[in-house]
Amino acid sequence: MAQRVRELMASAPVEMDARTSVHEAAKKMREADIGDVLVTENGTLCGIVTDRDIVVRALAATEDLSGHRLGDICSRQLITVRPDEDADDAIARMREHAIRRIAVVEDSRPVGMLSIGDAAVEKDPRSALADISAAPANA
Repeated sequence: MAQRVRELMASAPVEMDARTSVHEAAKKMREADIGDVLVTENGTLCGIVTDRDIVVRALAATEDLSGHRLGDICSRQLITVRPDEDADDAIARMREHAIRRIAVVEDSRPVGMLSIGDAAVEKDPRSALADISAAPANA
């Protein structure tokens, strides 16, 4: 039987309001050992910010991040999947859109995050990506 997204996703994704400072989001990513946060406005999912976004869209643009908010730098063209979707279809969608992470949404609310690394660990455990993704984080 085909695997479903819910079998591969990380549940309870970190959500932060669009008005949250970039600095606060970076601290949360470090504390939670994650590479992304989902961005909400008025409780509705509106984007995603990755650690790379913080570097490329914020830090590279200015040294002073005090005025930058997540809503200023998040990717707003979200690609999402449902937890009951076929995992292979979700991976194909990630490939099609050249994204490494995809928000898992149910009833318009984020319920998880699927990363290409999570998928590799489960679906191709002998791959280099699976090895890297399964390794403990370096501090």
